[in-house]
Amino acid sequence: MHSQSSALPAVDLLLPHPLADLTRGKYAVINDLWYKNAVIYCLSVGTFMDANADGIGDFQGLMRRLDYLQGLGVTAVWLMPFQQSPCKDDGYDISDYYAVDPRYGTLGDFVEFTHACKQRGVRVITDLVVNHTSNEHPWFQEARRDPASRYRDWYIWSKKKPPGANEGMVFPGVQKTTWTYDREARAYYFHRFYDFQPDLNTSNPHVQAEILKIMGFWIQLGVSGFRMDAVPFIIGTKGAAVRKPAEQYDMLRMFREFLQWRLGDSIILGEANVLPKTDMEYFGDDGDRMHMMFNFQVNQHLFYALAAADCRPLTKALHATKPRPSTAQWGLFLRNHDELDLGRLSAQQRQSVFDAFGPDKNMQLYERGIRRRLAPMLAGDRRRMELAYSLMFTLPGTPVVRYGDELGMGDDLRLPERNCARTPMQWSTEPHAGFTKSDKPILPVIDEGPYGFQHVNAAEQRRDPESMLNWTERIIRMRKEVPEIGWGDFTVLDTGTRAVLAMRYDWRNNSVLFVHNLDAAPREVAFSTGLRSENGSLLVNLLADDHSRADARGRHYLLLEGYAYRWYRVGGLDYLLKRSEISVEQAIKRRE
Repeated sequence: MHSQSSALPAVDLLLPHPLADLTRGKYAVINDLWYKNAVIYCLSVGTFMDANADGIGDFQGLMRRLDYLQGLGVTAVWLMPFQQSPCKDDGYDISDYYAVDPRYGTLGDFVEFTHACKQRGVRVITDLVVNHTSNEHPWFQEARRDPASRYRDWYIWSKKKPPGANEGMVFPGVQKTTWTYDREARAYYFHRFYDFQPDLNTSNPHVQAEILKIMGFWIQLGVSGFRMDAVPFIIGTKGAAVRKPAEQYDMLRMFREFLQWRLGDSIILGEANVLPKTDMEYFGDDGDRMHMMFNFQVNQHLFYALAAADCRPLTKALHATKPRPSTAQWGLFLRNHDELDLGRLSAQQRQSVFDAFGPDKNMQLYERGIRRRLAPMLAGDRRRMELAYSLMFTLPGTPVVRYGDELGMGDDLRLPERNCARTPMQWSTEPHAGFTKSDKPILPVIDEGPYGFQHVNAAEQRRDPESMLNWTERIIRMRKEVPEIGWGDFTVLDTGTRAVLAMRYDWRNNSVLFVHNLDAAPREVAFSTGLRSENGSLLVNLLADDHSRADARGRHYLLLEGYAYRWYRVGGLDYLLKRSEISVEQAIKRRE
C-alpha cells in the first residue's frame, strides 16, 4: 500500500496546483492534482437562486451569485443533478442525460455558467447518476415494451420475483422491495433505490460505453469532474441469481482512463460508504481508479466525537483510512444532501449521536441516520459550529461545504424525508429570503423560528464582521494557506485526555498543528509536538495572538476553553527569534 507521504516531484510551494507525473501501464499522464487542496461547495440549482420568478432556481440565477461564491473562497462548485428529470427524487431520477431540465435553463445557459466559473478560477463538478435511470427514460420505456429491444438488456429483469426481494433496500421504512413487477414487460425489474428508478445493467459493455459518452459530453461543456453517485452499486454485479454482489473494480479504472484521455485534470469523487479494508480497491494500489472518495468512516465517528466529547474512535477511523495512493484524496464533509448516515457506528455509539443531535423520531430517517442540518443539530451554538467546521477543514482531505451551512441555515422537519434539509438558500430579508419573486417557491423557505430567513441570511451576515459567513470566509482563506493538510502526512499527538484532539501535518520540511477541545468544559493539556531538535519549540497561532513556546522538556501547555480550537504553524519563526531579543509579535511583523 502507498501512503499519502509517498514522494512527489519537487515544486514551488507557491504553486497552487502541483503537478505529478503518473505512469499507468503504457500511458504516461500529466495530471494536475488541484483537488488535493481544493474547497468544494455543494449546491442544488433548483434551490439556490431564481432569476425568472417561476419559483425554481436556475442557471441564470446561479450566475448572479458566482461572485458570492468566489468571495467565499471556494475553488470548485459541485452541482446536484440538473439534467432532465421528473424530479420524484430531487433529480436523481434522470430521464435524459444529455439535456438540462427546462426548469433550470438550457444547455446554452449551462455553458455560459461553466465559462463564468472558469473566468473566476472556479471549477465545476456535476453529479454522475448512472446506477439507475428514471422509469420515464426512453431506454426503459422501450425496454419494457419490446423484449427484443437493444435496451432490454440495459436493465435487470426476472420472470419471477427473486428470493430476498425484500432485503437490501437503500431507504428502509420507505422502500418496500428491490424488485417490482411491470405489467407491460410481464417481468420484475430490479431497483436498488425507489421503484421509479430501475437499475441499469452496468455490467453490459454497451451501458459502460454510454456512461463514458455521458462523461465525455459534459467534459466537453466545461465540467472538471464528477461526483459519482452510489459507486458500490454501479460496480456490483446485479441479477436475480446474485446473492452477494461482486465488485467489478476494473470498471473504475476504465472510467478514470477515459477521463484522463479526454481531460487530464478531470476527476471522479466517489460516493462509496464502504469499510476501510476495501478503500484501496476503490482508489487502486497504483492510484489508477478513483481520484477522491467521501470519507464516511471519519464523518460518522466525527459526529460521535462531537456528541460524546471522545476523540478515540475518531482517531481509530483516521488511522484506518490513512493508507491511500499519493495522488488520491478524501472528501471531508459534515452534512450533505442526504441523511447523516450512522450505520458504521456501534449501536451504543449511534444511540449517543441520536440522543445528542436527533432525539425525536421525526429527526431520524431510514432507521440509521439523522435528517437535520448542522446548525439545529448543534442547537445553534456558535462555539460548536465553529469547532465542527474547524475540524472539517483540518482533518485529512478536501473540505466539502453544503450550501447555506456557511450561514448556519436550519431545516424544516415538516417536509418529508430528506427535503427538510434542502430548503431554498436564504439571501436576504426580502420575501422568500430573496430566493425568488414567485409566491410559490419549489420548497417552502424557512420563515419562522431562530433559523427563519429574517434572522439567518447572507445580506445581513455580509455586513457583520463577526457573522458565521465572514468567519467561514476567513477560515477558508486560512485553510488554503496550509497546503500541508491536503498534501502532507498526519500524526495524532497524545494530549492525555480523550476530549482533546491534536494533529500535526508534515510536508516538505513544514509542519502545522491543530488542537480541538470537543468538550463544553475547559481543558488544560500538555503535549509535545513530536518533532526533534528545536523545530517544535514554537507554535505560531494562525488565527489569534496567543502563541506557545515549549518548556525545557519540549512540552507545550495549553488552556482550552470549552469547544475551543487552535491552528498553529510549527517553528516558523525560530530563526528570527534566535537572532535577536524580540517578541513573537515583533518577529511576525518583521517577517511580513
